[in-house]
Amino acid sequence: MTGFPRYAIYFAAGPNSPLSRFGAELLGYDAYSGDEVSFPQDALRVAPDWRDVTADPRKYGFHATLKAPMALISGRTETELMAACAAFAGKARPRPVIPPIVDSISGFIAVIPAEPVEALQQLAADCVRDFDSFRPALTAEDRARRKPEKLSERQRDYLDRWGYPYVMEEFRFHMTLTGRLDAKRRGPILEMLRARFAALRIETLEIDRIALFKQDDAKARFRNIGEWMLAR
Repeated sequence: MTGFPRYAIYFAAGPNSPLSRFGAELLGYDAYSGDEVSFPQDALRVAPDWRDVTADPRKYGFHATLKAPMALISGRTETELMAACAAFAGKARPRPVIPPIVDSISGFIAVIPAEPVEALQQLAADCVRDFDSFRPALTAEDRARRKPEKLSERQRDYLDRWGYPYVMEEFRFHMTLTGRLDAKRRGPILEMLRARFAALRIETLEIDRIALFKQDDAKARFRNIGEWMLAR
């Protein structure tokens, strides 16, 4: 069984950024402050059950995953993980810049890049590798929870090697806004979210930091407990 607390390395856009406020309002939760946030009226008009629509991503806060949630292996500490985050961020590397759009991905709606960005794929791969020493071995129960029979051969290999199937070539940057929706419901919700996002006028998004999120127990939401700007 997955242990707690759990930690994840994410991208989050900064506590006062328009993008973070956009995500917090739609999810009803600010992962920086830990506060509940009122849903916007246009979301409630298009989906009166908006709380249910956003229940899954609300638990994690508005983010993009770089290293998937993990407990810490015995002998490693939160303080050491924070030091590793600082060291990782301190290594000079290109800061990825993406053209962000709102679109459907695997049945849910998210902020995603309009086109692949190699520097972003590399950043995510570096996170997977560099923080893997903090991750305990995957248990049989956790492996089964990922439904390996539904994964591709490469995804199963990545699950067994890295504890998560959607890494390396399988990685897709996404900042999730809804749970999975059937096609009939997805259309009007996607239209509303695209209109809200367009109002932000974000033509490009620099992936300029990593953040450490923590989940204290199975009932808790993830909370941002630190972030580090990426050196250029």
